[in-house]
Amino acid sequence: MANLKELRGRIKSVASIAQITRAMEMVASMKLRKVQARAQSFHPYTEEVRAMIERLAGKVGSEDVPLFAGRDVGTVGIFVVTSDRGLCGSYNSNLLLSLRHTIERLKGEGKQIKFWCYGRKGYTWLVRRGYEVERFFVEPPLDKASFDAAELVAEELVGAFTGGAVDEVLLYYTRFQSMIRFVPTVEQFLPIKSIRVGENAPEEPYELDFLIEPGPREVFNSLMPRYLETVVFDVMLQSLASEHASRRMAMKGATDAAGRMQKGLKKIYNRARQESITKELLDIVGGASAVT
Repeated sequence: MANLKELRGRIKSVASIAQITRAMEMVASMKLRKVQARAQSFHPYTEEVRAMIERLAGKVGSEDVPLFAGRDVGTVGIFVVTSDRGLCGSYNSNLLLSLRHTIERLKGEGKQIKFWCYGRKGYTWLVRRGYEVERFFVEPPLDKASFDAAELVAEELVGAFTGGAVDEVLLYYTRFQSMIRFVPTVEQFLPIKSIRVGENAPEEPYELDFLIEPGPREVFNSLMPRYLETVVFDVMLQSLASEHASRRMAMKGATDAAGRMQKGLKKIYNRARQESITKELLDIVGGASAVT
């Protein structure tokens, strides 16, 4: 059994760790509330842009919108969003495990893969396994990312698709569902299949007759970049909220574990202290008996 001085040091160390993890849990909770507020305020804008595009979808031809045109897939581009820092539980490992399965599947189908990364953990994971990353977005960090960063990412991905570098673009991120649930998610970014255009667009039974200036195609093409930027920004917000929620859960678990460990160490310390006192009393009684 450890001596009393060593046990006191261990109890003090565990208490210090619990204090740090409790502070990190509070910081993660505060950041999570801010990100949730940003996501909630941004959602109506995203829905309105998408609604405008869907109202115009039937007024443009399929040949006028290259971002909707499918092609034979030989090269797949994947945009991966992870965290820059650790101490967030299984947030990164779950996402990267799902990404590894997708990579193995695409390689089994004979397809080439190109990567774009936001977050140091995903970039490090890919580089260590020998994958070449087309671009690693370093500035601004995800914690401070704004709509301008999403615009930069969307422009890069669209340029790779329209330039023929990739035939398909996937988004790999973690979707925030609740304070305790965040799910690794993969979504197709390009070509766009969630909105049907041209003759495939759904008919509006009560469509209003309105004029569009300068024309449906021009308005549609000017709205599309905005829509893609909102999709990327939503992915970044979802990932950031998931990261903070996962870190909050991990730090809460660490704080609780430190509390249990501290309680167990105190029991051992009290038992050792009691044994030491008992031995001293026995020595005193034995010495007194020897004198008499």
